[in-house]
Amino acid sequence: MTASLWTALGMLADPTVWGVIVLASVYGLFVGAMPGLTATMATALLVPFTFFMEPFTGLAAIVTMEAMAIFAGDIPAALVRIPGTPSSAAYTEDSYQLAKKGQAELVLGVDVICSAIGGIMGAVALMIAASALAEVAIHFTSFEYFWLGALGLSATTMVSSASIAKGGLAVLFGLFLSTVGLDITLGYPRFTFGSTEMLNGVNFIPAMIGLFGISEVIRNVTSPLRTFEITRVNHRQIFRGVWGVVSKYRWNILRSGGIGTFIGILPGAGADVAAWLAYGVSKRFSKTPEEFGKGHMEPVVDAGTANNACLAGDWVPALVFGIPGDAITAIVIGVLFMKGVRPGPLIFEQQQPLLYALYLTFILANVLMIPFGYVAVWASAKTLKVSRSILLPGILIFCIVGAFAINNSFFDVGVMLAMGIVGYLFEANGIPVAPVVLGLVLGPIVEQNFMVSMIKTRWDLTQFFTRPASIILGVFTILTWLAPVYPWLFRLARQRPSPSR
Repeated sequence: MTASLWTALGMLADPTVWGVIVLASVYGLFVGAMPGLTATMATALLVPFTFFMEPFTGLAAIVTMEAMAIFAGDIPAALVRIPGTPSSAAYTEDSYQLAKKGQAELVLGVDVICSAIGGIMGAVALMIAASALAEVAIHFTSFEYFWLGALGLSATTMVSSASIAKGGLAVLFGLFLSTVGLDITLGYPRFTFGSTEMLNGVNFIPAMIGLFGISEVIRNVTSPLRTFEITRVNHRQIFRGVWGVVSKYRWNILRSGGIGTFIGILPGAGADVAAWLAYGVSKRFSKTPEEFGKGHMEPVVDAGTANNACLAGDWVPALVFGIPGDAITAIVIGVLFMKGVRPGPLIFEQQQPLLYALYLTFILANVLMIPFGYVAVWASAKTLKVSRSILLPGILIFCIVGAFAINNSFFDVGVMLAMGIVGYLFEANGIPVAPVVLGLVLGPIVEQNFMVSMIKTRWDLTQFFTRPASIILGVFTILTWLAPVYPWLFRLARQRPSPSR
């Protein structure tokens, strides 16, 4: 362990790594501060660059960028009433109203500190929970991994911001895309239509860039131009009074950090779910719930802590089981496979220095958030005034180059454009696109483990319920599948006439 830790410190001390971390921080802050752009889109555009990096350097870039982007989403939420990322939406109204009352500096300072604290809490939980779960996961077989994959797909549908039907449609579309190409078990071509390029399936990276990058470009081009009335902020005063607020709501911070970490560990959830849940819990236990939505600091503290705590929690199922916690960790799993690193319990034995370096990067990213956040607030007025006529062509160029560079293939560029149109049409009709990515990643995992289980048991489905862990995961997954009928059962129970005496 000591040797692995020293190796991890050596990896982190590399000047190249530090240069990448700084550039990723600036990139994340810029994307997060731009209304309409998301951390997921930023990750998608970053992946082609990680192709030319060492595994740890690429992961460090994603970790740092993600943490900065989630925080930076709070800046336009407070200054122009538009959340920079979906996870900031829960407390946008309170942040904006506080800023209009002349407390813009205080609310942004609280955002910086609470985001950093939440992120560090999530990192500590990642270190503890991941190692503990890996000890259990090392004994998992194809039965358990099948149920885990199925649970991840189910949870993705249930926690989707859209209806269960729309979330399920997105998952099914992702699963369909995962079946394109050669059959995992038999090697038979599926949905290739005689195309040799399709034999390898739908390339994950171009599809992802299209879903999140091109769709954003189309959506911004088709939406009317908006001018923002930016609340002025004095960056020199953003930390004045912050420690008093943090001290006042210290128990809220601990509670929301726990909520965010727990939500992150659940497959399919994400920072936006964590923020809304923490907001709801905060309002439930607040002494002044009537002030929520009118410019109250408490929801800013709670939700701002939870969404950053969730980020590290999302990595727990990704590293331990190879099951993505959200769309970003789905991308991370793709990056790991691309680098020849297979996520799963064995990674804790075979890649200890990499994991220790990753833990340290999570803590470092959240510590750096404080000075970088200060700079971001200082530059916020200029950042929010960047013209879309400059921004959107730049994003489009990055998308095209990124999709082409993976395999030097124009076919991948076509896949990217097609998926961009699909992503735009989906979101225009209220269908989320994140479940598509999770379906694309989890589909092969579910199919492979199902077929392996069936072949070795000669199609005996009862074998899925013969191991303790498999029984627990199977029952939990089936109960999740039945969630849509629970309200109907409750209504039926209430309508049942009481027995006459």
